[in-house]
Amino acid sequence: MVFMKMVQAIIRSEKLDSVKKALEEKGFVAMSIIEITGRGEQKGITLEYRGATVEVDTLPKIMIQMAVKDEDVDPVMAIIRSAGRTGNFGDGKIFVWPLDLMAKVRTDEVWR
Repeated sequence: MVFMKMVQAIIRSEKLDSVKKALEEKGFVAMSIIEITGRGEQKGITLEYRGATVEVDTLPKIMIQMAVKDEDVDPVMAIIRSAGRTGNFGDGKIFVWPLDLMAKVRTDEVWR
């Protein structure tokens, strides 16, 4: 029995390349990358566009999802935090939850 977790990270779009590269350098290559929009504590931003003030209440973000072994959760989280951090509001969040079942479509392998 392999115990696994789903790691879901919401990061700044401009940090995708550095996070992906840092994960790959440590052998974590399998991931889903999804473009999303969202908002957190910063509640959006105010922009000036053609002389008008525009309120943008959701910002583009990237969601990375990875199925990892239990023992890889802490290293993966540390890599994402290090490579994805700017120190400003909007750097993102990481969520982890148990992964009860996973199947590989190509080979029909199932992990419980």
